[in-house]
Amino acid sequence: MGALAIETDILCPNDYITLGLKDLSKDSIGKPPRVLLLLSTFLERFVQRNEMGLETSQEKDVITVFHGLRAPSLSVQQYIDRIFKYSCCSPSCFVVAHIYMDRYVQRTNIYLTSLNIHRLLITSVMVAAKFMDDAFFNNAYYARVGGVSTAELNKLETKFLFGLDFRLHVSTQTFRKYCSMLKKESNANGGLIERSIQACGIEESWANKDDSTCAQTIAR
Repeated sequence: MGALAIETDILCPNDYITLGLKDLSKDSIGKPPRVLLLLSTFLERFVQRNEMGLETSQEKDVITVFHGLRAPSLSVQQYIDRIFKYSCCSPSCFVVAHIYMDRYVQRTNIYLTSLNIHRLLITSVMVAAKFMDDAFFNNAYYARVGGVSTAELNKLETKFLFGLDFRLHVSTQTFRKYCSMLKKESNANGGLIERSIQACGIEESWANKDDSTCAQTIAR
């Protein structure tokens, strides 16, 4: 119930294009890559399965610095889209962030739940961007995007890196395995995944008026 299950499959170049990881067409510019939708749907289902398992077994989850007092009002889908929109990191960073989260879960034996998934996401994406991309923002900026304070994100990053034992390298084979898993997520649903509809929320006011209605942070 803790770690994410990975199945091996062979990916062709077209699969990376379909996932939005390379050679984006003009029509796709400005739209979230499909990999974000697949990842968020997978994580939302994984969280739901974990929480049902914990409730059934009456097992208590280990409380960490990534846990909030209550679940944020925004969905995993909305949070991932938000991070992608303002962090300007590559789509591949989200796959790598997924791998980092899986490693962290395996090493710490925690469960991904609605109380910790958001903080783990912003932390893992930030770490992935720093390791993968040529250009990235400072922690203060990612904190604003993620709806937490800079001091808290600094603390989360330190805890996350030590939890990973600073194992940030991702081999090509491992990357392909996780992409394959996301591809299977799409195939399992006939290629159609329904977006959840929830209120969006983040702390800062942004230039885009559509985001000005988002006024809550994930910190609770």
